[in-house]
Amino acid sequence: MKTVALALALCTGASAFAPSAWVTKSVAGNRMASVAEAKKSIEDIPKADLKGKKVLVRCDLNCPLDGKTITDDTRIRASVPTLKYLLEAGAKVAACSHLGRPKDGPEDKFSLGPCADRMGEYIGSEVKLAPDCIGAEVAAMMDSCADGQLIILENTRFYKEETKNEPGFVEKLAEPFDMFVNDAFGTAHRAHASTEGVTKFLKPSVGGFLLAKELKFLDGAINNGEKPLAAIVGGSKVSSKITVLTALIEKCDKVIIGGGMVFTFLAAQGIKTGSSLVEEDFLETAKDAMALAKAKGCELILPTDIVVADNFAPDANTQVVAATAIPDGWMGLDNGPESTKMIKEALSDCKTVIWNGPMGVFEFDAFAAGTLGVAQTLAEITKTGAITVIGGGDSVAAVEKAGLADQMSHISTGGGASLELLEGKVLPGVAALEEA
Repeated sequence: MKTVALALALCTGASAFAPSAWVTKSVAGNRMASVAEAKKSIEDIPKADLKGKKVLVRCDLNCPLDGKTITDDTRIRASVPTLKYLLEAGAKVAACSHLGRPKDGPEDKFSLGPCADRMGEYIGSEVKLAPDCIGAEVAAMMDSCADGQLIILENTRFYKEETKNEPGFVEKLAEPFDMFVNDAFGTAHRAHASTEGVTKFLKPSVGGFLLAKELKFLDGAINNGEKPLAAIVGGSKVSSKITVLTALIEKCDKVIIGGGMVFTFLAAQGIKTGSSLVEEDFLETAKDAMALAKAKGCELILPTDIVVADNFAPDANTQVVAATAIPDGWMGLDNGPESTKMIKEALSDCKTVIWNGPMGVFEFDAFAAGTLGVAQTLAEITKTGAITVIGGGDSVAAVEKAGLADQMSHISTGGGASLELLEGKVLPGVAALEEA
């Protein structure tokens, strides 16, 4: 078994799509080329060639903080397999990342210091934080690094040139290093200095294990997933999801719609929706999506009953009504119990399921049952062999709230990147990597 395949198995605990490699080739030209296709990864570089090399690794260490305390280190843990692989091969490694949205230069609250400390716990040795991400001090630290040693560079977004991908900054960022590894899926949809720009100066530029896993599951689900293939698309607005929804309707056997966007679809059918969220400007868009589903033979599933409330508040008065009978002055905030049963039945025969977006306002316990019910259903079908992919954002928070994250095939670390990949867009941070 190739090293990357073993690493992915250890990271996910789930079976891979067939073919298993993330460099999957199209079969007989019957689909568009995968964004993951034919890109080089660190497994393609002999370990002997990594010894002593100065390697810049773009990680996604953008963790939520309460002051200086990390409240969720998922992204740090996700970076460990690639970093350990390089360190064990004897490379001298510097991880770079952004954190938060600093507005005008360095801000202490956005320092990567806490991430360096936490990374040291997972790596099993001290991880020093460089005082900057460019300059003489960074170069000196890399020169003094021992083989198999890791440092973390300070927040790349302390420089506005990072997001502008400014060539002079890019060159300074790349200067101390021999090669580049992109392992930050969450920012792969951005053509920034540390994701795309450095590939012009550092050769080889390859993908890490986390990036490989994300592409394998998300892109693999759409292009190589075993049928029946279903997608669950939730969230508040049709306007923010219509491109991904259209792409999924094109390829899926079933698409389940939840969240606030449900009411735009109901209104598009002439159904009264009370005071529920409706995007009037997108009624025709919803009609077009329903027509596309009919033309493609995709089963488009909307809830049949709704939990409505007389106010948007956790202690609002609630009742369950038919989706066609929402009272005036009441707003829909979750799927009803019959809809949850219907969704469970619809997913029962599916072999591949992608979920992006909650079914309701799951942050309020009174309106969490629909979302948590979907999470429970996905956990159940995963046990029976289905591949379940949670595509970032609120869906991840939902499965974590349900305590079921470890029972899914894959939890994505990317929000916007996940959506763009599902839409079929090319991710600049992936496109810039070398061909295998």
